[in-house]
This record gives sequence, C-alpha cells and structure tokens, in this order.
Amino acid sequence: MNFDWTVLQAIREFMTCPFLDFLMPKITMLGNSGAIWLLTAGGLLCTKKYRKQGAFLLMGLLVGAIVGNVFLKNMVARPRPCWLDPSVQLLIAVPKDYSFPSGHTLASVISATILTAMKVKFGAAAVWLAALIGFSRLYLYVHFPSDVLTAAVLGLGIGLLVVRWGGRAEKLLRGHWPKTKSL
Repeated sequence: MNFDWTVLQAIREFMTCPFLDFLMPKITMLGNSGAIWLLTAGGLLCTKKYRKQGAFLLMGLLVGAIVGNVFLKNMVARPRPCWLDPSVQLLIAVPKDYSFPSGHTLASVISATILTAMKVKFGAAAVWLAALIGFSRLYLYVHFPSDVLTAAVLGLGIGLLVVRWGGRAEKLLRGHWPKTKSL
C-alpha cells in the first residue's frame, strides 16, 4: 500500500498543472461507463467490414463489467484514495463505488487489446487512449496505482480470451463444428 501512496503523492507533487487539471477530467469522461468503447463497438457493428470486431468488443466489455464491476469491486471492497484522504480537492465528482479494480482501465485495456489483436486500423490509437484513461484515474486521485495495474493485466487477459474463444464460438455458430473421431 505504501507504493500506492508514494506514486499518488509523486503525481500530485510533480505533475499537477493547469493544463492537466483541464485535460484529465475530459479524458476520464471518455471512459465513464465504457462510453467511448461502447460507441466504438456500435460504430463497428454498423459496418460490414468490422461487424465481427464490434461484436467481440461488446462481448469483452460485458465480461469486463461482470468480472470487474460486479464481482471484484464488491468482493474486495477497497476504499478509494479520495475517501481515505479527503484533503485533496477533486476535479470530478467523488465516485460512489469501490476502487479495486479500475473499471475505466479495465474496459479500456479490454477494448484496446481486442481492437489491436483483431487488426482494426485504429488499434494503436486505442492503446494510447487506454493508457491515458488509466493515468487519468491516478491523476484525478480516484484510484490507486495497483487498481490501475491490476485492471490493465486483467483487461489484457480478458481481451485475449475473447479474441481466442470468440473466434471458436463464431466457427461453431457458422456450422464449422470440430471433427470428432469415430469409434
């Protein structure tokens, strides 16, 4: 826990500036309820070329919401840094749910992983946006670094599993059943 407080204090001490105070709330807003990623999935679903990627993205976001926001947040019930140290004036509203893991980061890394793994043109941009959204949660003092790092690792895993198993499910749905050996 000391690592978490040290990193948060370093961000507050060395990085706080009017430009980031203006920018970070807007960056974090893109991740509110996975908004930017849900819009991305909707846009992809509307195109014939990227419909599959849109469906996989929605699948990944659903898995992430269930694993991260429904189960882990309530099971771990970790207080947020802004709850434990209310002396820091927040630039956004105080979140009401628990801290671990960062839902913004989880949804962002799941999305960036799926978009990159499935070779969507703007996959690299999604990686940068996911990193910015994760950092914004630290800058805004609403998550610990371990919340964001754990969400990033979990998001990478969920994203890769969705791409792998989603492809298999797609083949089954299209009638490409695996061949079985006859007895």
